[in-house]
Amino acid sequence: MIGLQTGALREIAVLGAHCDDIAIGMGATLLTLSRDNPGLRVHALVLCGAGTEREAEERGALAAFCPDAEVTVTLLGIPDGATPAHWNDVKDGLRTFRRSCEPDVVFSTQRADAHQDHRLLAELTPTEFRDHLILGYEILKWESDTPSPSVFHPIRTEIALEKARLLHKHYPSQTDRDWFDEDAFLGLSRLRGIQCRSTHAEAFLMEKTIVRFGETA
Repeated sequence: MIGLQTGALREIAVLGAHCDDIAIGMGATLLTLSRDNPGLRVHALVLCGAGTEREAEERGALAAFCPDAEVTVTLLGIPDGATPAHWNDVKDGLRTFRRSCEPDVVFSTQRADAHQDHRLLAELTPTEFRDHLILGYEILKWESDTPSPSVFHPIRTEIALEKARLLHKHYPSQTDRDWFDEDAFLGLSRLRGIQCRSTHAEAFLMEKTIVRFGETA
């Protein structure tokens, strides 16, 4: 398996439709990037949850998942489950967010996600971040829409365990869901690890990139 290196990261953007999407999809990657890149600037946009109990959960969670990073969180008040009916609000919120940051990498949802809120965000992300590397994370849930990822980020076992612990600590409103448990999160990361010859990994789908073969700079 051939690896591609991004080099040191100074700033990233992470986008989610709901509070907990980002942490579920790439919590271990956030922990790793924040620790490996001191002073990393993390700009987060979440479409739903502003003004609800979940806003406090999300802010606390992202602070915990991004240790030693400078975290800016923007939450919108678009109704959960109804983002397609609020297309203009999603587009406007995304455009405003885009003007607030210049990330090295953008992480968002992926286009084949069965949830309409996730899917709309994935479709609109590249319309604003037009010249960026965009990686779409997967969200474990009830629907059988698990993708075939093309990008793998190996993670250490202790980071995988920490992700599962932090998810339960910071999202108590979700712990009664039958898929929201340590076995599920660790099972998926173990599967992705097998697929890239690691113990654990998080996986992504690449939106679009340019390869220059044989170049060193």
